[in-house]
Amino acid sequence: MTDPENDRISASFGAQSMMATLGATLEEVGHGRVVIRAPILPGSQQQQGFGHAGLTFSIGDSAAGYAALTTMPPEQEVVTAEIKINLLAPARGDYLRATGRVIKPGRRLVVVSSEVHAVTGDDAVLIAVLQGTMVPVLA
Repeated sequence: MTDPENDRISASFGAQSMMATLGATLEEVGHGRVVIRAPILPGSQQQQGFGHAGLTFSIGDSAAGYAALTTMPPEQEVVTAEIKINLLAPARGDYLRATGRVIKPGRRLVVVSSEVHAVTGDDAVLIAVLQGTMVPVLA
């Protein structure tokens, strides 16, 4: 049996051409929590060969937004009103993993966070933290 919430998030994620461009995949979906994975491709590296901060930000923002969407009724979606990122370490690894979480759900504002790790084998290094606000909108 399929989970309608997971199907909803998967369909929305699949419609995002930016995530497809980055090679990102949806790894986990749970109420108030979403995990996105993206490889560090040659086209998403900065001049020193690390993953670009734009890649880190994009998957962190999307993971947080989809976590917020899991708390919304079917007739609503969310958009980012504001989000802040702290870059903690270079994005060195085989891929990045962003875990988005809802800090405080709400009808008008949803406060969210995400952590982005650079992963190589069994080693995961925290490279960024994001915190922001999502605004529910009609679908």
